[in-house]
Amino acid sequence: MSRNQSHQPGRQPPAAPAPPQPPAPDQPELRQISDAQTMRALSHPVRISILEALRLGGSMTATQVGERIGESATTCSFHLRQLQKYGFVEEAGGGRGRSRPWRMVQTGFSFSSTGDDPETQLASSTLQRVIRDRQLRRYQAWIETRGTFPRAWQDAANETELLFYCTPEELQQLNEELRAIVTPRFAERLASPELRPPGSAPVEMHLLSYPVDYPRPAPGGTRPDPDQSG
Repeated sequence: MSRNQSHQPGRQPPAAPAPPQPPAPDQPELRQISDAQTMRALSHPVRISILEALRLGGSMTATQVGERIGESATTCSFHLRQLQKYGFVEEAGGGRGRSRPWRMVQTGFSFSSTGDDPETQLASSTLQRVIRDRQLRRYQAWIETRGTFPRAWQDAANETELLFYCTPEELQQLNEELRAIVTPRFAERLASPELRPPGSAPVEMHLLSYPVDYPRPAPGGTRPDPDQSG
């Protein structure tokens, strides 16, 4: 306690008024995907590439997208129309033909890696593999080229491996808490380039959490059913 403060037994000093807090940024709008047909429609590397390009670059024409991802304007036009059919992109207005700019309807999408039926499970696994393969290739590219990045970025990038024991419920809660920390902090910068500070760059963070073994049975017990949590 500093010298200019006093405290009497049984009484608490008046609390200083809390400074006004800025409003929390809106959570990014994510589309929840649960049907196998939509998952199959997304499970094409070019379509995922287009969505990634639009997410980073904002509204672009088929020609501009093609230049960014290394595909022809004709190919991109076809896949953009397919993405429009499933509600992932829309025309941004202005232009004609292949000069029409396109934009994402949502900032991204999410889907469950599990399904209630074999068809959905297969579609989910296929889409997850397409996305994960692209992410791992980007990570490998970083490993191979990080020496060309400024030292500040080399020092800031991080690789951490943690091993701990928890229940399925605790792991789910942990993942939700981590998303709640990271997502609101940078959400507005995805859709609003003017909010990105000088020197900022797109950063991809992978949060991979998975059991490395089945739960060990309790002494005298049996191995738990992997389909049951707890």
